[in-house]
Amino acid sequence: MDRQLQCRWRTHLKGLLDQNHPLHREICCPLDWEYYWTCCESGYATDVMFREPERLAALYPRLVQHALLSFGSADVLRFLRHKVPLSGKIHPKFEGQVVTDLNARPEGIRIKHRVDHNSLKMYDKFGRGLRIETTLNQPKGFRVFRRPEGGPDQPRKWRTLQRGLAHLDRRAEVSKAANERYLLALAAVEEKTPLRQLTAQLCRPLKRKGTRYRALNSWSPCDGALLEAINRGEFALNGLRNRDLRARLYPTKASPEEEARRAARVSRLLALLRAHGILRKVTGTHRYHVTARGRSVVTALLTAREADTEKLAKLAA
Repeated sequence: MDRQLQCRWRTHLKGLLDQNHPLHREICCPLDWEYYWTCCESGYATDVMFREPERLAALYPRLVQHALLSFGSADVLRFLRHKVPLSGKIHPKFEGQVVTDLNARPEGIRIKHRVDHNSLKMYDKFGRGLRIETTLNQPKGFRVFRRPEGGPDQPRKWRTLQRGLAHLDRRAEVSKAANERYLLALAAVEEKTPLRQLTAQLCRPLKRKGTRYRALNSWSPCDGALLEAINRGEFALNGLRNRDLRARLYPTKASPEEEARRAARVSRLLALLRAHGILRKVTGTHRYHVTARGRSVVTALLTAREADTEKLAKLAA
């Protein structure tokens, strides 16, 4: 399969053309024309197979719910390698559309994230495999390290990815990376521990090195906004800093004195999350990453916050 990306597609396609359209040489000869082969649409799928279909059936609804509730427009843009600052504000020059929709198909339930003509989708393939697939119809939003068209002696630079067949390997590379980013963002969903047990320690104050830290309350507006902020997809890849979290919690501009007070307040919140094991600090930097346990706890709490009470009542009955 990997060798397909390196083969000489033009030679293979010319052979198919001679076999299926033998008059093309005679037709094109007076004008000295040749066929120009392009790839208008490409798809790259990553399959996660399950030995027991029941395990996927139990997990998949939670994956779909997590993708619907947790992945915003900025997250989808990052999955498809668009530049979005850590503040989460989409560049004002971006005039496209970001759409997420859910659909039931014969092969399974499908959730699809679309940025203009490119898309990223997930579905349970006939109930036996979890498939993540990136489809590229508009490759110009990506870059490839190449020489310019008609300039074989020019130096290589990062240039626009075109629809020709010369860079199918680059298409596969960016598509595979998009699939892996999406799977990484979904990795926190698998959690079989009851919610009350998972969050028991968060609901109690604790002491660390002689300092007392208060309990966390995910139902309060302040703590809920804090958990939502650290759970954003951009922080899963690059981590977060005081100023990144401050931009999410306090989006309005303020005086220098108020900004200093906000920075101190966020520093205390970061210390609180570290004490509860939600965050860990990267040594030698000012960045923090959500721990594996923290990712599970935060995902569970945010899902519970958005749960449908009608469905919960039916389950309880």
